[in-house]
Amino acid sequence: MKQLDETMLDLSPELAIVERAILHKFQSRSVLLNAASSYLVQAGGKRIRASLVLLAARLGPHYQDQEVIHSATAIEMIHSASLVHDDMIDEADVRRGRSTVHNQWGNNVALMVGDYLFALAAGQMAEVEDRRIFRSFARAVQRICEAELSPVTDVEPTDQAIKQYYNKIGGKTASLFESAAEAGMIAGGGSLEQVEALRLFGYDVGLAYQVVDDVLDFTGDEQTLGKPAGHDMQEGTITLPVIYAVAEGADDVVRQAVQADRPGAELIAAAVAEVRRVCSTKRAQREAERLVDQAIERLEPFPDGPAKDALIDLAMTVVQRKM
Repeated sequence: MKQLDETMLDLSPELAIVERAILHKFQSRSVLLNAASSYLVQAGGKRIRASLVLLAARLGPHYQDQEVIHSATAIEMIHSASLVHDDMIDEADVRRGRSTVHNQWGNNVALMVGDYLFALAAGQMAEVEDRRIFRSFARAVQRICEAELSPVTDVEPTDQAIKQYYNKIGGKTASLFESAAEAGMIAGGGSLEQVEALRLFGYDVGLAYQVVDDVLDFTGDEQTLGKPAGHDMQEGTITLPVIYAVAEGADDVVRQAVQADRPGAELIAAAVAEVRRVCSTKRAQREAERLVDQAIERLEPFPDGPAKDALIDLAMTVVQRKM
């Protein structure tokens, strides 16, 4: 599997600038905010959204350095802020194998850290000259908040559950991918048609990213995932593999796990085994691959070259990852 830094374009100089900008912006007069923010940065991350901004901009006809860097930095700040709030809402103890901010410092601190990071992101967005980028990012934040309050209510009927699922992940995850690609093409001087094509590309890749995440929740192990298999189900989150499993006649243990208020480890283990048995994870993986194929088709109007190849590599990496 290719990593992003193994593509035909070397993004490391620009990503290093983004990383330094994030570290600089995270400095606060509050010792506690500094500690929590530094903890977040040290947790790492693939910076896939920043990479998407940089690559989309390279695909455009007029690459504008500062506009691109401001956009890539802002999108990563928004992502960090959303993770802090998301973990707090989900009462998640672990993120990437490390204790979450709210688990480390408490909900009050986590709430302030998330708000602080959103404020920093807003300040960073204010640095961009093209207001379309600001509006795109603001819309993404709005959709993230809406998605947090739009759960999948039940596994059946199937069509309704799938519609709710895509509505949720479209806001929770895909909206930032969408804005990253859109902002990159705007900063790259693309036409209205090119901006729209990249927006849709980013959205499809973002959907696929979340679907694969939900597959890995059943196929990965705790060491790889940084959390136990079936964690989403244990938290009452209904994902695509679960919806497909019930639709394909899975044993009632899956419904019991979804509907239980606080399912125990034994029930979750049985439900995970049943989801694997009916191969609904493979069906969900195929859906992610379909979304990536659709995303790549959206790049067809663009001329061949390193930037286009790198975007295709990025999209393919999303469905090939194991963690």
